[in-house]
Amino acid sequence: MKKKMLAALLVSAAALVAVTGCGSKNDNASGSGAKRYSIAISQYVEHPSLDATREGFLAALKDAGIVEGDNLKVDMNKAQADAGNNLSIAQKIASEDYDLVLGIATPSALALVQEEKEKPVLFAAVTDPLKDKIVDSLDKPGGNVSGASDTNPAAITQLMDFIAGSFADVKTVGMVINEGESNAVIMADYAEKALAAHGIKLIKAPVTGTSEVSQAAESLVGRADALYIALDNSVVSSVDAIIKVANDNKIPFFSSDRDTVEAGAFATVGFKYYDHGYQVGQMAVDILKNGKKPADMKVTIPDKLDLILNLKAAQAQGITVTDEMKGEVKDQSANIIE
Repeated sequence: MKKKMLAALLVSAAALVAVTGCGSKNDNASGSGAKRYSIAISQYVEHPSLDATREGFLAALKDAGIVEGDNLKVDMNKAQADAGNNLSIAQKIASEDYDLVLGIATPSALALVQEEKEKPVLFAAVTDPLKDKIVDSLDKPGGNVSGASDTNPAAITQLMDFIAGSFADVKTVGMVINEGESNAVIMADYAEKALAAHGIKLIKAPVTGTSEVSQAAESLVGRADALYIALDNSVVSSVDAIIKVANDNKIPFFSSDRDTVEAGAFATVGFKYYDHGYQVGQMAVDILKNGKKPADMKVTIPDKLDLILNLKAAQAQGITVTDEMKGEVKDQSANIIE
């Protein structure tokens, strides 16, 4: 009888070990049974705006109790602006098991949407999700995809209006652009139309990759009265080369993102990419914790736009910053960089 009881106890103990030893997404590190999450991120290239987007995204998750290294596993992938790498990353992500995936920048978002048809897909730092056919509608995306665009056409128009109104001598604006990036082409079209309304011509210096940016910027010296770049990943990744050309030749340099202004461009009309990423992170929280579907989540665009000026860059580029220029900045304490 004692042998039978001992055998029964051993069987029960073995069963208990087997149950507690098998991990699942519903186990946390301490075994309390709390939900665990797994997400994958595909980022097209490293530069300050995209990095800040990723940081804001993860911060929103953390603030909601979804913490990397605790109850969140993050598979971080960076394509380094290589189309082949970008596609391979998307294919790898689609073949594995995640609760949600995020594409940062238009090429990464496009590749994920093409490869992933089931898991929730969010995007950030995408210029025109409609034109690039990432979603069918901004209000009701449908399918498994939603996110946030980082472009409000009004921001481009406002910046071109600022250039025309504040720099009477500017008759041509030079733009280093990778025309292989649809986001850059779309923004260039907006800029060209806005400048044409003021009788200003846009001159393009095309590049196919980061290694050509410096030479392209140099080619605009003597042909352009000012320089401008869009949210062009290849170009922004090598923006220091354009800043050097602008400073060495005293050419006003305008950009489409705050981070580039902080790095040394003179002005933009924009917002903080950290906040942009945080907004997408809040969407992720709604999906992961509240069971919302991307199909029902409206795609957002930046709505808090402001002129941002870098006074040190102005000095380096030979710009006299007037009281009228400063007066156009709504939040001067946050958006005048000294």
